[in-house]
Amino acid sequence: MDSKPNAIVAQSGGPTAVINSSACGVIEEAMSCGKIGKVFGATNGILGVLKEELFDISAEKPETIEGLKQTPAAAIGSCRYKLKSLEDSRGDYERILDVFKAHDIHYFFYAGGNDSMDTADKVNKLAAESGQSLVCMGVPKTVDNDLACTDHCPGYGSVAKYVATCAMEAGRDTEALYTHDTCTILEVMGRNAGWIAAATGLAHRSPEDAPHLIYVPEAAFSFDKLVSDVKEVLKELGMVFIVAGEGLKDESGNYVTTATGAFSKDSFGHIQLGGVGDMLKAVIEKEVGIKARFNKLGTNQRSAMHCASLTDVNEAYMCGRAAVKAAVAGENGKMVTLVREEGPEYKCRTGLAELSDVANGEKKVPKEYINDRGNGVTEAMLDYVRPLVMGEAPVRMGADGLPVFMRFERRALQKKLAAYM
Repeated sequence: MDSKPNAIVAQSGGPTAVINSSACGVIEEAMSCGKIGKVFGATNGILGVLKEELFDISAEKPETIEGLKQTPAAAIGSCRYKLKSLEDSRGDYERILDVFKAHDIHYFFYAGGNDSMDTADKVNKLAAESGQSLVCMGVPKTVDNDLACTDHCPGYGSVAKYVATCAMEAGRDTEALYTHDTCTILEVMGRNAGWIAAATGLAHRSPEDAPHLIYVPEAAFSFDKLVSDVKEVLKELGMVFIVAGEGLKDESGNYVTTATGAFSKDSFGHIQLGGVGDMLKAVIEKEVGIKARFNKLGTNQRSAMHCASLTDVNEAYMCGRAAVKAAVAGENGKMVTLVREEGPEYKCRTGLAELSDVANGEKKVPKEYINDRGNGVTEAMLDYVRPLVMGEAPVRMGADGLPVFMRFERRALQKKLAAYM
């Protein structure tokens, strides 16, 4: 029997094109560092831990693990299960520790966003309080790019590359048919932060190029201003291409979609938005008197492996390995961060931040990245995002001309505890 303690890796929240690259980094480093026994996966994140639905990742074929780098979404399995405070959900946290103890798990690597870092932080604190040996490390993940303490987040570079490309392609469509389809609206993700929408500014290389107008949640939005902006662009170009973040807010800070009730909440309590593109289309057609259409990319934008950034893939993998290296070196209760180094050429290294600092923070697009009129981005924003989209991630293609993505065999661990859920 292997006397070395085991590790578990789990994924949480919305998938990305590179969260699996981070998992690959964790798994390969954990299996090669010489200080960890087996590496387990939690099916569907913390929910899989609670249900004791675990499988032996270290028993998978090396080529399967390596294939994670070319596979989008969350191959281990993600979830949106909300753990509340220690006082309100203490039973859940104790169950997590019981599962870890039953399977001799001393290392917990959790890839996710703010809520995931909060969960890892609370699990870590309860373990310390109860005297259980456990190291909890966070691996950053979010296409929204809104995690505090890190220059940028794995997942963002790829979604930025994809949405900018989509704006370029749909923009040429609008340009080709501008006598008929005069206006196109591209709705992208971004509940509270406009990083994704702002990235489409990369596509605007000349006055004709889309997008002509970009609206982000950080800049107060009004439909009167929209109409004025559209008329101005139409007068100059005869067409208009608009990018809108789904979380646009008015001057009072209210989501513009709440007027129609076009939202619901997920299990984390976050507002789930949609309908911005449809609303803008209706207003433009009525108030400007032109034909408009809107495109909503939906989940395609966060899982577009065929358009992933090689920089993003490599940095995500680097974060996974860094989490393990830090853990076995004695760090605990930290999340790996990406640190952009000073200098004319883009260089990035990893750092560490307290889980609690990440959980309680949020990074929005700064004012200097948004133009004075609130309908576009500045060169500073483009300088920030441009290095993150560089390079094309390799994707293995099958004989049928389509991508080949890996799947785990999922050799389930025998359950040792009574059913919990």
